[in-house]
Amino acid sequence: MRFLIALALAILAGCAVPGSSTTQSTPQAPAAPQITESMLRERAKEQLATGQRQYEAGEYETAHKSLSGALDHGLLGKPDQARARKLLAFIHCAGGREVLCRDEFRKAFEIYPEFSLSPAEDGHPIWGPVYRNVRTQLSAARAAASARKSVFTPTAKGEATLQEGLIKYDTGDYPAAVQRLEASLKEGLAAKELQVRAMKHIAFSLCLQEKWRDCRAAFVKIYEVDPDFDLTPAEAGHPSWTRTFAGARAQAKKALADKAAQDAKSRTAKDKAAAPPAASVPAKKN
Repeated sequence: MRFLIALALAILAGCAVPGSSTTQSTPQAPAAPQITESMLRERAKEQLATGQRQYEAGEYETAHKSLSGALDHGLLGKPDQARARKLLAFIHCAGGREVLCRDEFRKAFEIYPEFSLSPAEDGHPIWGPVYRNVRTQLSAARAAASARKSVFTPTAKGEATLQEGLIKYDTGDYPAAVQRLEASLKEGLAAKELQVRAMKHIAFSLCLQEKWRDCRAAFVKIYEVDPDFDLTPAEAGHPSWTRTFAGARAQAKKALADKAAQDAKSRTAKDKAAAPPAASVPAKKN
């Protein structure tokens, strides 16, 4: 027995590596490289430069991806953001996507108010007219927003939110306008005129985004607040919602007429039920 124990100890001693511990530490994984904001900013600039080269080479699809990627980092300076938006607008206009082209020009102006095209770019027959139209609309909207601030002093939270929504509408940011205008209705607008104003501009914003069904539904809702609602002649003639509003008004008027007829029918039935029974007349005797 002692011999076996001694043999086992000898074998264990032979397996040990001289100068080393029997327990070995777990090797540490190499540290991951740290990505800094400066590195991301440089990456965004590289993507912008790549996108411009691709655009100039006529590679519009890959240019669109590069330019969008450069903007996605959110680290480009305002002039560079406007330049990326400008090239995206050119790509959309060249592809016949005027709504997207217009939207990119609008974003360029909102990001960088000093944004402008060169004389050669401005004179381009495809995107020049779209650019000038957006510039004119935004200039008029900003003037209207300034005038609105001077004459409209909100007295409650709902009215303040309504003002924000109307300013968003004037600057062409229709999704944000809908969000703020709907919030103003939830927060509460005491005056019926303010409720109608908010609902009307919600409908306008939806039609301008080509959301025709939602636009029509928004117009119909107005008649629940004001059965006599109508657009001004200038508003009624707007090409973005003329037909949609006409259909919504006809639908709402019919619903109101049907409700009035139903109410009248119910009142007649109640009156008959409440009337006393007619007295019986005794028959004459001969």
